[in-house]
Amino acid sequence: MIKQVSTVVAASMLFVGAYAGEVVRLSEPVATTDTTETFGSVLDEAVPLVQLVEVGAANVGETVRVEARVSQVCKKKGCFFIAVDGNTMVRVSFKDYGFLVPTDVSGKRVMFVGEVVEKELSKKEADHFAEDMGEASAAVAPGKTYEIVATAVRVPRG
Repeated sequence: MIKQVSTVVAASMLFVGAYAGEVVRLSEPVATTDTTETFGSVLDEAVPLVQLVEVGAANVGETVRVEARVSQVCKKKGCFFIAVDGNTMVRVSFKDYGFLVPTDVSGKRVMFVGEVVEKELSKKEADHFAEDMGEASAAVAPGKTYEIVATAVRVPRG
């Protein structure tokens, strides 16, 4: 009984903290430098997102390494973000929810590696993602979409 109460209290504190504007950090980095933190697994150099999207569906099922700016992030727990490069944008989620990114990564240039997947996003899913970000985005509109399921993300520190 005490263990259940402790779990509920801990979960409630995370929920309240996320809505109080505090940064939520539910995963520890696997590598750090003076300027970056990497979540998931170690990363090599990357290609710009716009270069990846120009090839389109040909990348489905491929593992890619990408560099882009985060325009929006899930404000509740950092379980996904929208990566942009110029007018190109893509939703990035995390393989098996094995790690999460800090909720303050919006506006930062990141590097990530993951598999390109094709997905049919329902209105309910799109609305859920928009709610988690606190605003709507074309990258989470209902319909056929491509996203990247990341196994690692490198973010700048600070």
